[in-house]
Amino acid sequence: MVVLTTLVHARPADPVPTGVETRGLWVLRHTLSSEDRIRAMVRTAQAGGFNTILVQVRGRGEALYRSALEPRAAELDGQPAEFDPLAVTIDVAHRAGLRVHAWINLDLVAGATLPRSRDHIASRHPEWLMVPRDLVGTELRTDPHSPAYLGQLMRWTRAAGDGVEGLYLSPIPAGAQTYTADVVHELVSRYPLDGVHLDYARYPDDGFDYSAIALAEFRANRLAATSAADRQRLDQRAASDPLIWTKTFPQGWLAFRRDRLTALVGRLALEARATRPGIIVSAAVAPSAEEARVGRLQDWSLWASSGVLDVICPMAYATDLAAFSAEVAGARASAGRIPVWTSVGAYLLPVADASAHVRAARKAGAAGILVFSYDSLTTSDAGDSSYLTALRPALLESPSGVGARRSATR
Repeated sequence: MVVLTTLVHARPADPVPTGVETRGLWVLRHTLSSEDRIRAMVRTAQAGGFNTILVQVRGRGEALYRSALEPRAAELDGQPAEFDPLAVTIDVAHRAGLRVHAWINLDLVAGATLPRSRDHIASRHPEWLMVPRDLVGTELRTDPHSPAYLGQLMRWTRAAGDGVEGLYLSPIPAGAQTYTADVVHELVSRYPLDGVHLDYARYPDDGFDYSAIALAEFRANRLAATSAADRQRLDQRAASDPLIWTKTFPQGWLAFRRDRLTALVGRLALEARATRPGIIVSAAVAPSAEEARVGRLQDWSLWASSGVLDVICPMAYATDLAAFSAEVAGARASAGRIPVWTSVGAYLLPVADASAHVRAARKAGAAGILVFSYDSLTTSDAGDSSYLTALRPALLESPSGVGARRSATR
């Protein structure tokens, strides 16, 4: 495990008091690109009635903080080397009484263009990237460290459309799991964070990960339960059909991939809590637990019931109020005893509708409201936002029924 000297010496903000609703604002990485933007954002969040900000400090495998592991984010081009966006954010926000959660994109590590830095994890370890089933015939015959490997993967990704946002780091290789755990350890050990918020803790869909390492790991996982005769037969067929083990054990293949992701999320949560006791670990998830489990191999209801997470944050972006209420209520039921901080996709809604969604979320049992996003709702780098000003009355209405059962103070 990488051990790093703490760069920020201020303590975290006080934990959320029992019974106090979390009112959070998501902040995209562009806003962290200068100190002036950060200060304007904190002023706006405070004036808007928020008590928590979730700041995107790892968007595409690049760091908007001091990192010995990942390259400096492109958003910081032109800024002095000593500028540390996360340190500034924590200092300014804590002085304003706001809690700060580091929002990190977990598996998504690159967008629609190849990383520019050779130090990027996709460039250093392309063999750890998820591979779609469609590319098995070509990628498995290509050296992962040749330019052709990443080139093929990127061309396929661009052609895949909106469903695949970029390149994903697989949770299956042991080295990739350790690397991601080191990223979280670095963040939590260096900064007095109040929380770690995991986004993209999922596969793009159930057609990933068919990388050579993942297929080999699955074969190894099945060996003990496979007879010698069947093993020999499957290995002989694998020469012409590299997917034969996954086809023979389809349910096992689904469970194997889900379990590896669950193991990674659990490892990260343990790492964060061991490094900074009291930190809150949350995750952005699909609102339907069953859809997430089947379609994204994201078993978040298990993460909730087993205590892996402190908070579930369903991305309930339905614009219809009844559908939104149903999403929140369904997520609340699947989350069991842990709190739900539900998203409100304000960027899709007129402010009157967003206000109605805030009220509906409370009625459906949410312990917190997260508004997406500061960047889409403000009209300038100065942080001017008539939208957030108009949303403030609904945000500050006294929530009913928010009690100790749904508070997250760990």
